Amino acid sequence: MGSLRPGRVGSALRDRYEGSLAQDLMKALRAAEFGNRIILFGAAMLLSVLPMIILLSALASSRVDDDISQHLGLSNQGSRIVSGLFRTSSASVSPAVLLSLVLSLAGTIAVARSVQVIYEQAFEQSNGPGVRNLLRCAVWVAGVAGLLIADAAMGRALRDGPAGPVVLGLVEFAALALFFWWTLHFLLGGREPWRRVGPSAIATALFWIGLGVFASFYFSSTIVSDSRLYGTIGVVFSLMTWFIAIGAVITLGAVVGVVWEQRSNARHHRIKGGSRRDGRHDTSVREGNRPDPAN
Repeated sequence: MGSLRPGRVGSALRDRYEGSLAQDLMKALRAAEFGNRIILFGAAMLLSVLPMIILLSALASSRVDDDISQHLGLSNQGSRIVSGLFRTSSASVSPAVLLSLVLSLAGTIAVARSVQVIYEQAFEQSNGPGVRNLLRCAVWVAGVAGLLIADAAMGRALRDGPAGPVVLGLVEFAALALFFWWTLHFLLGGREPWRRVGPSAIATALFWIGLGVFASFYFSSTIVSDSRLYGTIGVVFSLMTWFIAIGAVITLGAVVGVVWEQRSNARHHRIKGGSRRDGRHDTSVREGNRPDPAN
């Protein structure tokens, strides 16, 4: 047998790529500006959301580093390093603290708006500016806060059970799927039906669970290594990586769900169209085999 020519191999690969799932995903990711969106999301999280969480935790005399370590799946050494980033003393209300809270809240709403833009691009919807839309983003931020509180409570209640990790994973997946189902429909202003945003919600929940598994293997050693090499700023680099990964999960979940739903509809229409053509063909054959009444 002769060897395959490189040109033929390349042509065969291009033919397989045309119209494939991979091509549809790449087109959708380019349309959603995947790289730019996840970097901007990670930067906004680091500059706005994390400071607000730290300020609120200080005012409430509680620790935020425990929750971060839990979500990153850090080892004891990694948890101690993250704990060194945060003050344990409570903060008093002052004009400077109030100003910081206002600025952080504005930045957090901007993060919510960035998530909304990701969804609008993924579903090819127009932007929704205006005061009503800002209120929608503020309500979503409150919903995220409620989810984090419920997640922390569920983690403490289920983690120590005999089948803790498995049960916790299933409960988290169900809760995340429902939350992102509501998030997609709510941030899009109800312009997309519940049925169409369902695949994106399921995909996002799966990617989120996958990120948690990946983080438990990756971030412990990375935080320890970055802390030794760069000091405190190295830990900030690791947190920035985590925030960018969250942006990637949100964007990928939306895009994969849209492509999944579009390809499923296209396959359904092809099957339905093929059935109709077969039915017409069978009818014509039967009519052609009928005896001529004139004979």
